[in-house]
Amino acid sequence: MEAGSSSKTLDGGSRRSPEASRIEPFIPRRDHNPKDLRSWAKRTGFVSVFSGEATEASAKDTIQIRNKRSGLDLEKGIAEKEGSLSPKIEIDPVLGRTRAPRGIEIEPVSGSNRGSYRNGRGGNLGLRDGGLGTGENEKRRVGVQPVLGSLDEERRAELNGNSNGSHVNGNGNGNGHGVSQVTPAAEPKKDDCNGGSEAGINFSPDAEEPILGRLPREPEVKCGVMDNPGFAPLAYYSIQHYLSLAGSLVFIPLIMVPAMGGTDKDTANVISTMLLVSGITTILHSYFGTRLPLVQGSSFVYLAPALIIANSAELRNLAEHKFRRIMRELQGAIIIGSIFQSILGFSGLMSLLLRWINPIVVASTVVAVGLAFFSYGFPQAGSCVEISVPQILLVLIFTLYLRGISISGHRIFRIYAVPLSVVIIWAYAFFLTAGGAYNYKGCSPYIPTSNILLDSCRKHSYTMRHCRTDVSNAWQTSAWVRIPYPLQWGLPVFQLRTSMIMIIVSLVSSVDSVGTYHLTSLQANSKPPTPGIVSRGIGIEGFCSILAGLWGTGTGSTTLTENVHTINVTKVANRKAVQLGAVLLILFSFIGKVGGILASIPQALAASVLCFTWALIVALGLSTLPHSRASSFRNMAVVGVSLFLGLSIPAYFQQYQPESSLILPGYLVPYAAASSGPVHTGSIQLDFAINGLLSMNMVVTFFIAFLLDNTVPGSGQEARVYAWSSSEDLETDPASLENYTLPKGVAGIFRWAKCLGI
Repeated sequence: MEAGSSSKTLDGGSRRSPEASRIEPFIPRRDHNPKDLRSWAKRTGFVSVFSGEATEASAKDTIQIRNKRSGLDLEKGIAEKEGSLSPKIEIDPVLGRTRAPRGIEIEPVSGSNRGSYRNGRGGNLGLRDGGLGTGENEKRRVGVQPVLGSLDEERRAELNGNSNGSHVNGNGNGNGHGVSQVTPAAEPKKDDCNGGSEAGINFSPDAEEPILGRLPREPEVKCGVMDNPGFAPLAYYSIQHYLSLAGSLVFIPLIMVPAMGGTDKDTANVISTMLLVSGITTILHSYFGTRLPLVQGSSFVYLAPALIIANSAELRNLAEHKFRRIMRELQGAIIIGSIFQSILGFSGLMSLLLRWINPIVVASTVVAVGLAFFSYGFPQAGSCVEISVPQILLVLIFTLYLRGISISGHRIFRIYAVPLSVVIIWAYAFFLTAGGAYNYKGCSPYIPTSNILLDSCRKHSYTMRHCRTDVSNAWQTSAWVRIPYPLQWGLPVFQLRTSMIMIIVSLVSSVDSVGTYHLTSLQANSKPPTPGIVSRGIGIEGFCSILAGLWGTGTGSTTLTENVHTINVTKVANRKAVQLGAVLLILFSFIGKVGGILASIPQALAASVLCFTWALIVALGLSTLPHSRASSFRNMAVVGVSLFLGLSIPAYFQQYQPESSLILPGYLVPYAAASSGPVHTGSIQLDFAINGLLSMNMVVTFFIAFLLDNTVPGSGQEARVYAWSSSEDLETDPASLENYTLPKGVAGIFRWAKCLGI
């Protein structure tokens, strides 16, 4: 064959000789568009996450790649498969909508037996199996609604947009040519929830896995914030929501009350009180706070300072009324810290502080909250490995390995991982106890350790106390009906040292809630709240913590970080479901036996569940990083330094052993450093507060991350802040922030409070 000639290949292309395939010299074009992607990296598929020029083009590239897999080229209007042609559908890069069609409409690939393609969300790409004959009118065509512009919307862009997207419908005219028009799909009614269940058992691993450094796509929810699915589905959704949060709602008293010297009856009463306060505060926040479907409860943010106050030198050596004395001191500290939080929110100062609270700060702080209890987790669970190890393994199997199994349309193992595993292992522990696994000759599990005379029995008493299921008398001593009331433990005790600690802790709790607000708004497919609405939510949380201090829960009431995980796995973000569940919590709090049976959970089993819960909080904190440029060295350094120093500096303060006449358990020694730390200013109150604050991981991590993130120079993409909605959005498009609007009567009373997003 001669040089320069070409021969037809089997696929219809042409093959050139080596001389003709030489690279020609580059000649720059003068009529090119500066927004075209010209670099080698972008032409080979690289999508710039933070480049301003790539924002508009990346959505087009994504659509082109997906349609090329189906044989469609929307840019050229050609379906290159078996010679069939398709028209050109143009996308307006500014409006993000399809332009009016100019040619023939997209027709099916004849002879294809693949049916209609789907875009991953149930949307139809409109390919038909039949030919181009007449009589096939009113068929669905290609629906394309790319969302261009902002980075968040680009990440969520897909064919057909979302469930409320537009479809391009056309009517055939006999020869396959027709005129297409864009008609909006009917919006779902607010009285319906678009979640159906399928009978049978299915396995489908998660298809939506967020990539570090890139925002996740818009999640699907079966029931939105303001939907009304009916009483029966609403009751199911509410029970489902609260059962998935069981580990965070009721397990804190199992740690705190024994450390405070309380009895099993005290533990049951505190659990009932927490259920009541959680129900009341959840209803208050759903009506007057951010109005997002967020459960309020006793947060782990307040657990560390509660243990520090309980192990102070004056309180840990008390012999009589130790529990009530510590609880009253906690009540006074919580009330003072909550008043500060209320002022921070209702004055609008929180909306100003949001300028310096970035995803890097929130991620580091939330991660530190979960890591703060590593010295308690498995050391306490290891007291009974035959119970704790199966519990940890079972909850991991349910959450990770069986998460894709769907029974009648419900992912039972993923949603109910904690309560289901607790019931199974608790029954297993009961059979161990009944079978005599923890029976030791001459030893009784009901005798206090201090009264045991035999050394052999004293060695086994710790195992019996943590492993046996019949050692707790909470069920026998708790009343059937008991209504928790304010000041049930006595009048609060106010001290400067404890109040200073709780003021700083309430600030850390507010930062934790800020991240939860933003993530929940994305999970619920809502626009992010305005800074005023965030400030309003923080103010309500402060008021709710005041109620927690008056009732005596031992901790403040705040938004549980685990709400984000619950909404993600249940796909339900419904306000009425959360409110109905809160009413059920209030009713259960009046039944004393409910608190009694929950207080009977073995301590080793509770510690095992908390190991998973604290690890989940760490994961939720890391999930905030995609909202910043996580691949930046600046941001990685800020997170790494703040976390390392947030663990190392408290370890330095915790190495000072307390001087106590009693032997503290090893897991409580780190919380006794406030009374014997290295800081000595001459003021006992100030020394306790500084040593206590610097011995808490989350406080040190927050201040270091806050300082570094707001002082280290960085580009606008690196030092990215949360994308909150603005007050102009509320004025120009009130419907976009309808989920956050206060009830009409309340909004009229507080119309003057513009800084709160009323």
